[in-house]
Amino acid sequence: MPDSTLTKLAPTQVELVIPILPDEMRQAEERAFRRLVKKVKLPGFRPGKVPRKLFEQTYGTQTITEEAMEDVVPAVYAKAVREHDLAPVDRPKMELLPEEDGQPKRVKAVVDVRPQIVLGEYKGLALKAVPTAVTDAEVENALHSLARDRATLVPAERAAREGDVVTLDYDGTIDGERFDRGSAAGAQMQLGESRFIPGFAEGIAGMSPEETKEISATFPLDYERQELAGKSATFKVTLREVKELELPPLDDAFAQAVSQHQTLDDLRADIRRRLEAVAKARERRDLGNQAVEQLIGGYDFPLPEVLVEREIDGMLRDAEASAARVGVPFDQYLERTGKTLEGLRQELRPEAQRRVKATLLLEEIAKAEEIRATPGELKTELASLARQYGQPVERVRQALGNNVLSLMDGIARTKTVEFLVDHANVA
Repeated sequence: MPDSTLTKLAPTQVELVIPILPDEMRQAEERAFRRLVKKVKLPGFRPGKVPRKLFEQTYGTQTITEEAMEDVVPAVYAKAVREHDLAPVDRPKMELLPEEDGQPKRVKAVVDVRPQIVLGEYKGLALKAVPTAVTDAEVENALHSLARDRATLVPAERAAREGDVVTLDYDGTIDGERFDRGSAAGAQMQLGESRFIPGFAEGIAGMSPEETKEISATFPLDYERQELAGKSATFKVTLREVKELELPPLDDAFAQAVSQHQTLDDLRADIRRRLEAVAKARERRDLGNQAVEQLIGGYDFPLPEVLVEREIDGMLRDAEASAARVGVPFDQYLERTGKTLEGLRQELRPEAQRRVKATLLLEEIAKAEEIRATPGELKTELASLARQYGQPVERVRQALGNNVLSLMDGIARTKTVEFLVDHANVA
């Protein structure tokens, strides 16, 4: 009896014609009948005890055949995939072929598969480290950031400047007309914060208490209130009060108040260690990025279109979520940026192709080096996600469902990048 046949339709798409052998069909029909008979009720018979012949007379043989096909088709498809050593990347499109005299039933499956990648030498990649030394100024900035968290506000009899907390009245108009929530009395704000519309806070800097002036500012295109986005406004502002942040003295008492350290020198040393760890991690990520870029540039193979489209879909979901965070519906974001959905898909395609190529290469190397996610690593990653979302670990696992496998694949890819860096020639 012939095995399944394979026809290459495209570089990453194949057609399988798979025979269902008579024995396979008989066994599948018997299993199907046993499942079906448990669900039927016929007078004089206990559940599951109806003879097959009577069942077929009552419900028809086609009922068993259809149930059997749902059982046997996935099995013979999986067998054919193993037979031809294929790596499908999507669900197959299945079709039952017309029966021919003297021939077994046949199923046709069209499926997208991973390309064949012949790995070259991936150890010993030439990478260039760009060490980032932690300066004394960075340590002091971090120390002062801790001090600002414990600062107190005190009145300042001078003109306002960046960093001050000011109290003011303002009345805004657009084209001479007042607009909703464009006016306030006794409003407080800290100069230098980025959450205000461009030009507003800058216009207040230099004003003295009880001074009044007009300030022009333009709402950003992605402003959360769509009716104001991109419009220019004029604000009549009266500055009422200026307060400055008074930092606590940087001494041993401060170190004890903000940390478990007993002296300021110990706190400084700890801050330096933390900054150096961050810098080292950043340097390591840069080396990993270099390694991946070298891999991508050293190989040329066809990419499964279904993976590229799937990656573009993910990038679009990220863009839509980003727009939603600033209160802009995605269709309005497209309109404001002068793009169409199809145009944006084409714009994202090169990056999607780069990502898919990198993923396929890393997974091929992981397979060659037997790099996998361990149960302990998965547990650590789930715990990290649980902390991030403020949910119990088990609930996070349940929410992920089958995506836990994708999470494990991601861990393996990260470990593969680490492997490449560990085995690289770093200058």
